[in-house]
Amino acid sequence: MSENRNEEFRVTVLPGDGIGPEVVETGVRVLEEVAQRFSVALCLDYDDIGWAAVKRYGVPLADETLDRVRKSDAVLLGAVGGAEAESKDFALRPEAGLLALRKGMDLYANLRPVRILAPLLDASPLKPEIVKDTDLLVVRELVGGIYFGEPRGRERTEQGEERALNTMVYTVSQIERVARMAFSLAMERRKRVVSVDKANVLDVSLLWREVVTRIHPEFPEVELGHLYVDNCAMQLIRAPEQFDVIVTGNLFGDILSDEAAVLAGSIGMLPSASLGTQGSLYEPVHGSAPDIAGQDKANPLATILSVAMMFRYAFGLKEAGALIEQAVLAALEQGFRTSDLRAEGARFVGTKAMGDCVLDQIGRIRPDGP
Repeated sequence: MSENRNEEFRVTVLPGDGIGPEVVETGVRVLEEVAQRFSVALCLDYDDIGWAAVKRYGVPLADETLDRVRKSDAVLLGAVGGAEAESKDFALRPEAGLLALRKGMDLYANLRPVRILAPLLDASPLKPEIVKDTDLLVVRELVGGIYFGEPRGRERTEQGEERALNTMVYTVSQIERVARMAFSLAMERRKRVVSVDKANVLDVSLLWREVVTRIHPEFPEVELGHLYVDNCAMQLIRAPEQFDVIVTGNLFGDILSDEAAVLAGSIGMLPSASLGTQGSLYEPVHGSAPDIAGQDKANPLATILSVAMMFRYAFGLKEAGALIEQAVLAALEQGFRTSDLRAEGARFVGTKAMGDCVLDQIGRIRPDGP
């Protein structure tokens, strides 16, 4: 393979909570196998985040952990959260650690690709003729908006009534950089960007639309369109093939990318990459699923595909990423499925066995193709 090289990359592994350790273990096996094949030396560092970190450090993200990930070439994350932590003060909840990690690494662009793989066409809840040509990328601004805006919190009014507030805030520079990221990524795809906002009622969205429109001429080959978020949600279900790159803010991106994940048949199939000024992070879109943790039932393919994105974006090894994606497709073509991917005649396997299937296919793919 033409991209073989002798380099060492430092990867911080954060297994997290629930099914996180299981899927991350499988992802690391694929990471190590493909790195060896491409003569890439790895230095793996393990640490905790989320509820696992609360139990170890007393906080969901320790300062030393944040320092470690900033010094890494990439971070592989499982998932955070769980029922045992739901009643905690927000500062001690696993999700607070995740937000602090994004902010601390300045991970301003979250990339969530949604592509329908032919073997899973029947797994989608939508008709095959609707989803068969789906191949889109959601670019979500990740460190601004309502998740980070101030003021926030709960208080009592002068009349003694309790109220809660969150503030949606975006600056021009925050919008500019994620817009440029989306346009740049579109240049490598089908050169179409749809910017999603709620400019008919939100001042923040008015600014968003103005800035995205102003940045657009820097990329004259890319077609730009605008949609309100409610219309975009409808269009994703009605005609998902119309989308190439969707760029939007933190809250809208969170909701729309999870909606888009369903098109692929299971949220367990969707990977993501978060890119920023202090490194990059790779994680499956799904949550910690504590109800099946430790039962060898979780789908590891989203994590494995996140490792493929790590090779592309963190290591600059596109061919290695493509190899992993080919291996996942080949395993599915062989009929192997985890329990979330219901299909007639499927060969159902557990988390570890699905990883074994992918690794077997990686070994079978020759340098010039399968």
